[in-house]
Amino acid sequence: MNTTLIQRVENAAVAVAIILAMIAYGQPWWLLLAAFLVFDLSALGYLGGSRCGAVTYNLVHNYTGPAIVLSLYIALVLVDYRVTWLSTLAACWAFHVAVDRALGYGLKLEDFTHTHLGRIGRTPADADR
Repeated sequence: MNTTLIQRVENAAVAVAIILAMIAYGQPWWLLLAAFLVFDLSALGYLGGSRCGAVTYNLVHNYTGPAIVLSLYIALVLVDYRVTWLSTLAACWAFHVAVDRALGYGLKLEDFTHTHLGRIGRTPADADR
């Protein structure tokens, strides 16, 4: 089994776990779908060129942001201050990253089609078929 397939399966499992957690905690699971495309606004950085676009896209399309937001939520819970929307934001954000990775959309390298999970989209040879 190659590492790309393993990463895609792992991320699909993360996406399913997030859906189940939302349901288990009585949160509106449909928000995962409603907010899904919001995180793709980071691709607007490509208006500033490939390098700028890759940076803005990669800043949003990794698990660091959701982890920081969830950590903030947990820290606030520890001082008895519940801001539930922070956990929902973290779940929506992590769900987006997980689904993107499960579909093969990895962190951007040279341009939008070159990712850490391999090339996405049709190659010129595919276009002739």
